[in-house]
Amino acid sequence: MSNDAATAIPAVDGPQGPQQEQPAHGLGASLPSADARAKTEGTFPYASDLWAEGLLWAAVLRSPHAHARVLSIDTSAAAGMPGVRTVVTHADVPGEATYGRTVADRPVFASDLVRHHGEAIAAVAADHPDTARLAAAAIAVEYEILDPVTDPEKAFAAPPLHPDGNLVRHIPLRYGDPDATGEVVVEGLYRIGRQDPAPIGAEAGLAVPRPDGGVDIYTASTDPHTDRDLAAACFGLGPEQVKVVVTGVPGATGDREDPGFQIPLGLLALRTGCPVKLAATREESFLGHAHRHPTLLRYRHHADADGRLVKVEAQILLDAGAYAEASSESLAAAVAFACGPYVVPHAFVEGWAVRTNNPPSGHVRGEGAMQVCAAYEAQMDKLAARLGLDPAELRLRNVLATGDILPTGQTVTCPAPVAELLQAVRDFPLPALPKDSPEDGWLLPGGPEGAGEPGAVRRGVGYALGMVHMLGAEGTDEVSTATVKVHDGMATVICAAVETGQGFSTLARQIVQDTLGIDEVHVASVDTDQPPAGPATHGRHTWVSGGAVERAAKMVRTQLLQPLAHKFGMSTELLQITDGKITSYDGVLSTTVTEALEGKELWATAQCRPHPTEPLDGAGQGDAFVGLAFCAIRAVVDVDVELGSVRVVEMAVAQDVGRVLNPAQLATRIEAGVTQGVGAALTENLRTARGLVRHPDLTGYALPTALDAPDIRIVKLVEERDVVAPFGAKAASAVPVVTSPAAVAAAVRSATGRPVNRLPIRPQAAVAAP
Repeated sequence: MSNDAATAIPAVDGPQGPQQEQPAHGLGASLPSADARAKTEGTFPYASDLWAEGLLWAAVLRSPHAHARVLSIDTSAAAGMPGVRTVVTHADVPGEATYGRTVADRPVFASDLVRHHGEAIAAVAADHPDTARLAAAAIAVEYEILDPVTDPEKAFAAPPLHPDGNLVRHIPLRYGDPDATGEVVVEGLYRIGRQDPAPIGAEAGLAVPRPDGGVDIYTASTDPHTDRDLAAACFGLGPEQVKVVVTGVPGATGDREDPGFQIPLGLLALRTGCPVKLAATREESFLGHAHRHPTLLRYRHHADADGRLVKVEAQILLDAGAYAEASSESLAAAVAFACGPYVVPHAFVEGWAVRTNNPPSGHVRGEGAMQVCAAYEAQMDKLAARLGLDPAELRLRNVLATGDILPTGQTVTCPAPVAELLQAVRDFPLPALPKDSPEDGWLLPGGPEGAGEPGAVRRGVGYALGMVHMLGAEGTDEVSTATVKVHDGMATVICAAVETGQGFSTLARQIVQDTLGIDEVHVASVDTDQPPAGPATHGRHTWVSGGAVERAAKMVRTQLLQPLAHKFGMSTELLQITDGKITSYDGVLSTTVTEALEGKELWATAQCRPHPTEPLDGAGQGDAFVGLAFCAIRAVVDVDVELGSVRVVEMAVAQDVGRVLNPAQLATRIEAGVTQGVGAALTENLRTARGLVRHPDLTGYALPTALDAPDIRIVKLVEERDVVAPFGAKAASAVPVVTSPAAVAAAVRSATGRPVNRLPIRPQAAVAAP
C-alpha cells in the first residue's frame, strides 16, 4: 500500500464536527502498542519460546484418512522406544471424552471412527521433539477406510456421520408476504471456499503439572476461561485445578488456540508428572484448527422497475466439517444478514449447517456475514445490469438507515450511515490508468515477471456494502470484568481480555489515562485466576472489556476526588482531571493527580454487560444481536482478460466506526481486514480431495503478500456514536473483511463481463466473456 494510505486518517464526520488535533495520550491519541518494541526486536514471549526444567516434548498422531473405522491401536512399539515417557489414546482420557465450545461433539482422541483428515488418534511425550515425532509415527493403527461424505448437499441423505446426526442446525427465516413478486427477477448460485486463519505462528503450548494434582497450561488462548473449563472436564478435574496462562498471541482472526492442541498437552503433563511442550508444525496447524465455512448459496432477488427491492429468497448451506464448532452462530449471522444492509420488505431464507468429512469449520473473522455478502452483492450487480442502472445508484436506492427493520424483525437502533458511506467511496477520485510502457510492466496483473500483454488488460470498478454484528448473538451473555488499581503514581489494569492484535491493551491504557490523568499504565498478563472476560471475537473487547475498564477507572476517580470535593464543600462532578491536573469549575482548587495520590492505594472492580438478546425463533425472528457495523468499499482492479490474472489496484474504504479511539491503530485494523478479504477473493482456498487436505503448508496455501496488497484509501470514517456502547465506538476489523471480497468480485465482473460466482476467483472466471 502507499505510504500516505498507511498513515493518513481522513477527517471524521459526525455530530461533533470534524476530527480535532490528536491528543498526546488518552482516548483519541495514536498511542503505540506497549509490546511493539518487543515484537520488532524478537524478544516478545510467544508460547513456542517457553521452557521449563525437565521439559518433555509432545507429538500428536493424526489420521491420514478423512473417514475410517478404527479397528485397533497398538502403542507398544512407540512406548518401548528409548526416550519415550508415555503414550495416550482415547482409553487414557480420565474425564469427558468429547469437548466443544457450543456442542460437546468432538472427541479428544478418535476411538471408533475418524471423521476428518488430521483428527487426533494418540499423543506421545518424549525427551526430544524428534523422538516424540518418531514415536507417534510408530503407533500402529488399523483402519477400515470408509467413503467420505464431502459434498454438503449429499449430507442430508447420507448415513449419520455422528451420533448427533448430520444436521447441525436449520434456520428458516420468514418475513413479509411469500406471494410478493417484483417486475424484475435475477437468480444466482454462489460458492465460497475454505479460508484458513493462517496464524503467523503455529499452535504451541506448555503444560506444567501442579503439586495439588492439577495442571497449568501456558498457551496463546483467546478465550482462556472456556478453554480451562473444557480441559478440566476432559481431565476429570475441577476448574480450580486447571489454570490457563495466556502467553504472547501472534495475532488472531478467530479461535487462536483450538482445545484440540491444549487437551492432549495437559493429559501428557498429568500422566508423566513433568512439564510437556507442544510446538505444532505448519501442516499440523492446517489440519488441526478450524477454518472458514465453505458455503453454497442460491439467491433470487425481486425488484420493481425503479430498482427497489421487493423480495429476497435465499438458500444457504454451510459446510460445518466433521464437528459443530461455531456453525450454529455462523449460520445465524448468515441468515440474519442474508439480504445485506438493504431495505427488503419481504424475505424468505432457508439456512442449514451440516456435518461432512471435511476439515472442521469455525470462527474466522466475519463468519457467516462474509459468505452472504459476496452473494447478495453479486445479485445487486445483476439487478443493476438488468435495469441499466449504475451499480452504486441501485444500491443507494435500497440502503438501510437507522430505524429500518431487518428481515429478522429487529429494528436498527444504532447509527447506520450506509448511504453516506457509499457516496463517499463513489465520489472519491479514481486512480490513474497505468501507462503502456516497458518500465511500468510491474503494473500488469501477474507482477514484474507477468506473462501478460498491456493490450489485454482491462480495468474494472466494483462496489460492495457489508455489515456485521458485534455482540450478543442469540442470547449470549457478553459480560466482562476489570479491575483498576492505582499505587505510587502508576495504574494497573487487570482484565482477562486477551490482546490478539486488536489493540485492547493499548485501549485499556488510553481509558485509564483519559479518566485518571495517569500516564504510566500497566496492563497485567492474563490468566484464569482473573474473572472471565469472554472470547476475543467480533471486536467485543473494545465494547465489553473496554466498558468494564472505564467503569472501574471512574470508580477509582470518584475515590480520588471525594476527599478533595469534601474539603472544598463541592461535589465530585464539579472537579475535572485534565493533563494530569485536578481543577474545580471555579478555579479555587488546583492540584496535580500525583499530589492527590500521594500515600494512597486505590482500586475498584467493575463489570460491563450489554443489554440481553434472544435466539431467533422458528421463523428466524428475534432481537438476536447487539450493535451493527457497516462498511462501503470501491474496488479497482486490472484484469488480463486473456490469462485471467487479476491485480487489485486500489480499495477505497468508508466505514462507520462510532468513535475513533486510536487513529493509527484503527487505520491498521481496517487495512489488515481489507487485505485479508483480498486473500479470500483471489488466492486463499484450503483445497481438499475426497476430504484430504491438499498441500497443508504456506507453499500450497497462497496467502497475499505485501506485493499483493493494494493501495488502501480510507476515504471516510463516519464518527456517529452508538449511545448504548461505551465510548460510542464500533468494532473495526471484521466488516472490511466481510466487504472487500465482494467488492473485488464486483470489479472483476465489471472488467470481464463474466458473472464471477465463486470465491476465490479462478483464472478461468476472469477471462473476458466472448
